[in-house]
Amino acid sequence: MYSDKSLACRDCQGEFIFTVGEQEFYAEKGFENEPARCPSCRSNRRQRSSGGGDRSERGERRMYTVTCSACGVGTEVPFNPTSDRPVYCRSCFQNR
Repeated sequence: MYSDKSLACRDCQGEFIFTVGEQEFYAEKGFENEPARCPSCRSNRRQRSSGGGDRSERGERRMYTVTCSACGVGTEVPFNPTSDRPVYCRSCFQNR
């Protein structure tokens, strides 16, 4: 019924094989379209899309150094603050 197919990747234009097993899996899941990307490009795309905005390549959250609006202590926050809103250190934030 199925046989291996050679497809061209949308991103890298390289050829990859859409195997019989993959075709059976796609049919079982009800997928109507063949894959448009090779396994490597699919994996890269998945990693980029699940990166989470302010995270580095190792998955660490980027921290921003700020001065607490209440007590003036230097602290770090996990968001890029804007100048129109106050930013508090952990202690001042918990007291509010």
